[in-house]
Amino acid sequence: MAKQDQMDSVRIMAKDLVRTRKFAQKMYRMKTQIQGVSLRLTTMQATGQMTKAMMGVTKAMQMMNAKMNIPQMQAVMREFEKQNEIMGMKEEMMEDAVDEALDDDLDAEENEEVEIRKVMDEIGLETKQQLNITGGSLDAAPQKQAAEENDAEEDKALEARLAALKSAK
Repeated sequence: MAKQDQMDSVRIMAKDLVRTRKFAQKMYRMKTQIQGVSLRLTTMQATGQMTKAMMGVTKAMQMMNAKMNIPQMQAVMREFEKQNEIMGMKEEMMEDAVDEALDDDLDAEENEEVEIRKVMDEIGLETKQQLNITGGSLDAAPQKQAAEENDAEEDKALEARLAALKSAK
């Protein structure tokens, strides 16, 4: 058209093109603004849901706090600890009783071993080689006495702890 000297038509078309480009730019800006508003709405909706959830949690926490009786819980825990200690002491006493019962059997075996060794020494045989006995069983008597003394001390300590717990009731 410009070649045909229709400048007025070209000018009108150019103005239309400029207006169309400006309109397209405005449309892109409006689209961007609408997307921003949409994002804000989504954020606000998520915030609202979070607030509702927090309200529910707060109510649940309030109910739990109202139901919790701290002094009562502390008393229960102290009683539990006390009973647990008593049970532990009784368990130790039972273990000691079982150990003592088994020690008597071991003492009889050790005494028998000592007698066998004495007899073998009298006849001049090397008992360690013949019987494959290792360690000095003749020295067992002093060790046994020291162990018994130690056990007696432990028993006294346990009895004192038990008496202290009974008096705490």
